[in-house]
Amino acid sequence: MRGFRATVPASTANLGPGFDALGLALARYDVVELQVTEGGLKIEVLDAGAGGVEDVPTDESHLVVRAIRRACEHLDVQKVPGLHLRCHNSIPHARGLGSSAAAVVTGVALGYALAERPLDADALQLAAEFEGHADNAAASLFGGLVVAWSEDGRFRAERVEPNPAIRPVVAVPAEKSSTNTTRGLLPARVPHADAAHSAGRAALAVLAVTERPELLMAATEDRLHQDYRAEAYPASTELVRTLRARGVPATISGAGPTVLALTLTGILPAGVDVQGFDVAELPVDRDGVQVVAR
Repeated sequence: MRGFRATVPASTANLGPGFDALGLALARYDVVELQVTEGGLKIEVLDAGAGGVEDVPTDESHLVVRAIRRACEHLDVQKVPGLHLRCHNSIPHARGLGSSAAAVVTGVALGYALAERPLDADALQLAAEFEGHADNAAASLFGGLVVAWSEDGRFRAERVEPNPAIRPVVAVPAEKSSTNTTRGLLPARVPHADAAHSAGRAALAVLAVTERPELLMAATEDRLHQDYRAEAYPASTELVRTLRARGVPATISGAGPTVLALTLTGILPAGVDVQGFDVAELPVDRDGVQVVAR
């Protein structure tokens, strides 16, 4: 019976103004070992990524399994007799570090491995369909910095190489945040001036992350979504404001509540109150999801 091991990176989305468009892969990984068996489904969750193991399903509703099934269906793989998954998760759940996208990318990549096919453009489409946007999924698939968009019903993304001087630091709080909840706080319309500001800063963010890190403070300034969602995570919002006041390009990571700081040192300034946060430097992952036979 065949077996594979998939290693997938975390991701941070938006980078401030690049709402649903910019993603960056980070070097914290979930690892899933898959073994094809003679029948049935067995899922072992060995770690839940700073969450409760009991909250992770162990049936067909598990995101990795759902993504495997969807990829196999798309690739016309004959019914797999049985699956045994062992999940070693280190990406925190519901913290804005792309745990759901990582699970989906893992499943899609394993489905391609079962089909003995290399990942292609359809792999991004399959993964992004689960969440309705491609920023986190593309970052976990390709690594590095991604610019994502949709066109004629298709999800697209291009990978660009981040500047090696950038050393991301994350501050992860204990509380979780629901993407659906925080999206519900966003208004149906925003002022034209704020939309224009966001468009310009998102374009600047690509330049800053790839070639001009000295522009990161301006490039990470957002008027499109963070202030509207501030009530969902006041401590994270305050930390972002404190860091920016100290000259650190800081934003909310994805839908929050994790805080992302795009530093050049790998550390936060002395004296910043990070009580209640788990602070760590997470280098940029440059390889994306990796699957090996075992």
